[in-house]
Amino acid sequence: MCSDRLIIFDTTLRDGEQSPGASMTRDEKVRIAKALERMRVDVIEAGFPIASTGDFEAVQAVARAVKDATVCGLARAVDRDIDRAGEALQPAASARIHTFLATSPIHMKMKLRMTPDQVLEQAVKAVTRARKYTDNVEFSPEDAGRSELDFLCRVLEAVIAAGATTVNIPDTVGYNLPHQFGQLIQNLIERVPNADKAVFSVHCHNDLGLAVANSLSAVLNGARQVECTINGLGERAGNASLEEVVMSVRTRKDVFSCDTGLDTTQIMTCSRLVAGITGFAVQPNKAIVGANAFAHESGIHQDGVLKSRETYEIMRAQDVGWTANRIVLGKHSGRNALRTRLEELGISFESEEALNEAFSRFKDLADKKHDIYDEDLQALVTEANLDAGNEQFKLVSLRVCSETGETPEAAITLNINGEERSASAPGSGPVDAAFKAIEAIVDSGTELQLYSVNNITSGTDAQGEVTVRLERGGHIVNGQGADTDIVIASARAYVNALNKIIRPADREHPQRGDV
Repeated sequence: MCSDRLIIFDTTLRDGEQSPGASMTRDEKVRIAKALERMRVDVIEAGFPIASTGDFEAVQAVARAVKDATVCGLARAVDRDIDRAGEALQPAASARIHTFLATSPIHMKMKLRMTPDQVLEQAVKAVTRARKYTDNVEFSPEDAGRSELDFLCRVLEAVIAAGATTVNIPDTVGYNLPHQFGQLIQNLIERVPNADKAVFSVHCHNDLGLAVANSLSAVLNGARQVECTINGLGERAGNASLEEVVMSVRTRKDVFSCDTGLDTTQIMTCSRLVAGITGFAVQPNKAIVGANAFAHESGIHQDGVLKSRETYEIMRAQDVGWTANRIVLGKHSGRNALRTRLEELGISFESEEALNEAFSRFKDLADKKHDIYDEDLQALVTEANLDAGNEQFKLVSLRVCSETGETPEAAITLNINGEERSASAPGSGPVDAAFKAIEAIVDSGTELQLYSVNNITSGTDAQGEVTVRLERGGHIVNGQGADTDIVIASARAYVNALNKIIRPADREHPQRGDV
C-alpha cells in the first residue's frame, strides 16, 4: 500500500517500559499518552493487557483518555491474550489489537516448539479472533529479520487474507543491516500477492546502533508505518528513536516521498516528560533532543552560524520544541497561575488535592529558587508523586554534617505509615551517609544499581534531579527526586524508589511481550 503519509506508531508505553527500571504507573502512562496525542502521533501502543491487572488498567485508562489517536494493545497469538486486549480497549474511540507470533527457525524450534504449519495456522486464528473486537488488527511475525523469506511471505499473505490491516516486520534482536532490511521489505511487498491490502510496518531494535537506519531504509523501500519510542527508550539497547525518524524524513524531503503528520514542536516536551517519569536521562549528544544537539562551541562553527544558520544547522531548534529557558512563575505567583501554566505544558489534575500538593511544592521551590522555568515545573510534578496517598515512607527531615578531614554523617527522620522514626549513620560522603541512615530505619534488603544526577536548568541555584535504581529479588525500580539541595534530592529519590519496591507488584514485567 503506497502512500505519501508515514504512520508513526509509538510504543514508549509498551516496549519502552520493558527497559529494566522503566515501569510506569497508570497515571504516568496517561500523562505520556496525552503528550503523544498533542504531538499527533497516529497510534499509541499503551501496553500488554494480559501481563497483569495493573497493565490492563493502564491500557484501559489510556483508551479512555485519548480521543485523537488510535490506542493499541499487544497480545500474543493466543485467545486469552486477545480477549483481554479487546476488553481493555473497549473505551477507545479508535482501537487496534496488535498480535504477534515468532516465525524464525530458531524461535519456532527452540521457543515455541511448533512446526511452520502450526505457526501459520495459529497466526491466522489469532487475527481472526482479534477481528471480533476491531477491524484494525496488526500482526507481527516476531524475529522476521531472521525468518526464511518464503515462509514469511506465506504467513503475511495468510494473515492479510484473514483481515490484518497492518503487517509489522520486526528486527527483534537488532541483527539486520540497513541494505538487508530495506531489501527484505521490498521483497515482501513485491512477493506477497495481497500486499496492497495492508500497511507494511517496521519495528527495529538498536542492538547494533542501527534501529533508525534500518527503519529509514524500510521506508525508502515501501514501509509506511514505523514503530518507535521517545528518546529511543526500550529494552537492551533500545528501539528506533521517534524524534530521529520523524526529523530525518522531514529534513530530507529530497529523499523521502512521504512525511508524518506530527507537530514536531512537541518533541522536546515529550522527551523531557518521558525522561523525568522513567528516570532515563537523555545523553547530551543525543540527536534532536540532547542538550548539545544545537550547541556550537567551535569558533569556526559559531562564526558560520552567526553569518547564516544553515552553514552548520540542518534543522531549526524551534521546530522540535527547543526554546530559550523562559521564566514562567515566581514566589508571588498564585495557584491559578500554576494550574494554567501546567495545563499549557499538558499537565492537568484530577483533583484539587493533587493541585494543592503541587502548589505546596511549588511554593517551597520558589522560596529557594528565584526563577522557575518550565523544566522546573515538569520535574516538580513528576517528583511530587500525585498518588501520595499510597506512600508508605515519607521524608520528614534530613540533617547532614560534612567537612574536610571528618567522616560525613547523616541524621534522618521518616514517616512510616503515620509513625515517625529516626536514625543516623556515617558514610563515605553525605549522600552515602543519607542512604545508610534510611536503610538503618527501613532495612529494605535492596541493592543500589544506579545513582545518577542531572541539572534541570543552568545556574548555581538549579534544581538537581536524582535517579536511584534499586533491585530486590529481581524486581527493579527507579526513584526520582528533585531539589536545589542535591543531598535532599538524593534522599527523596531513594525514598521514592523504596515506596515502589515495597508495594505489592501490580504488574508482571512485560519482557515476554517483545517483538
